[in-house]
Amino acid sequence: MSFELLSLETIQEIAQQYGYWAVFGGIALESAGIPLPGETITLVGGFLAGSGELNYWIVLGSAIAGAVIGDNCGYWVGKVGGWSFLLQVGRWFRFTEEQLSQVKAEFSENAAKAVFFGRFVALLRIFAGPMAGIAEMPYPQFLLCNFAGGALWASVMVSLSFFCGRLVPLEELASWMTQFAIVALGIFIASIVIPRWWKSRQLKSSSLKEQP
Repeated sequence: MSFELLSLETIQEIAQQYGYWAVFGGIALESAGIPLPGETITLVGGFLAGSGELNYWIVLGSAIAGAVIGDNCGYWVGKVGGWSFLLQVGRWFRFTEEQLSQVKAEFSENAAKAVFFGRFVALLRIFAGPMAGIAEMPYPQFLLCNFAGGALWASVMVSLSFFCGRLVPLEELASWMTQFAIVALGIFIASIVIPRWWKSRQLKSSSLKEQP
């Protein structure tokens, strides 16, 4: 998702000034849990590669490296101190430890999918790494899903802006990807909530039938 304090023009200026480091740093910080517009920075990097200002392969490598390293940092932050921090934040919003434990268990059940597909999902791209650490996802499994998901996401983002940036204005392309990420978030939530609702409904129906 876009960070409102940074306009697209500002992001372009940063990318033009710092080049590959801007791509690497932007997505690394976002993946570590800091709400920066890593997706937009990556799109801008691909766009600049398409216009000949940057090299496509180095932009792609920078995006993949930033995604993988950033998520690893987020994972270890979540694993070491994330749970206690989440409990403190939960108290501010009046969430009980039992409720947060249920969220942790639900994420743990879907951790592999969340880490792999999370790059394409609004908000999840920021919190997937730390949440994987909090949920104590096995590190080898996290590393595999993280690398595979990061490589796929970076390839799609950089290639999309590299090729389509010549035909579609960058502003419109960034807007499309933001809308896609929000829709993907809704689908991801629905894929978790609807099966649980359906299972709860079936259990309730069965219990009513068993009553004399």
